Amino acid sequence: MDNPFMARAIQLSVENVNAGGGPFGAVVVKDGAIIAEGVNRVTASHDPTAHAEISAIRAACAKLGAFELKDCDLYTSCEPCPMCLGAIYWARPAHVYFANLAADAARVGFDDAFIYREIAQPHARREIPMIQMMREEALAAFRAWDAKPNKIEY
Repeated sequence: MDNPFMARAIQLSVENVNAGGGPFGAVVVKDGAIIAEGVNRVTASHDPTAHAEISAIRAACAKLGAFELKDCDLYTSCEPCPMCLGAIYWARPAHVYFANLAADAARVGFDDAFIYREIAQPHARREIPMIQMMREEALAAFRAWDAKPNKIEY
C-alpha cells in the first residue's frame, strides 16, 4: 500500500543517513497535509531525546500552539522506541503508522528491548539504580497542583 506520508517519513530516514544521522524519519499530518517533520538528530545535537518522532511531535505542537496532536496522525519510518511511545501517548495523536519493526532496528544496532526489561525490574535492581528520596517534601508540588483551581489538565 503506497502512502505519500509514509513515503516522506521513509525518504527523511534515508536522507538523514546520507547526511550523517540515524536512519529514522517521521511526519505529523493534519487535515491531509504534513504540518511537521522530524529526523533522528541524537548525535548531531548531542541530545539522546532527539529521536525523529519526538522532533516531529515538538515541531507539530509548536506549530499548532498546543500540547496535544488531536486529529493528527503520526507516520514514522520505524516502530517507536519506549521513549517515543511514551511521548506519543502524551501527545495523543489519532493514529500512528510505522514501517520498520523494532526487530529490524535491532538488527542494525538500535535494540531497545533492554529498556522494556529494565522497566520490569525493581528500581534498585536496574542497570542504572533508581533510588527514591525526599518523597514527603516532593508531595508538596502535587498538593499544590491538586489544590490549584485554574490548572490546565493534561
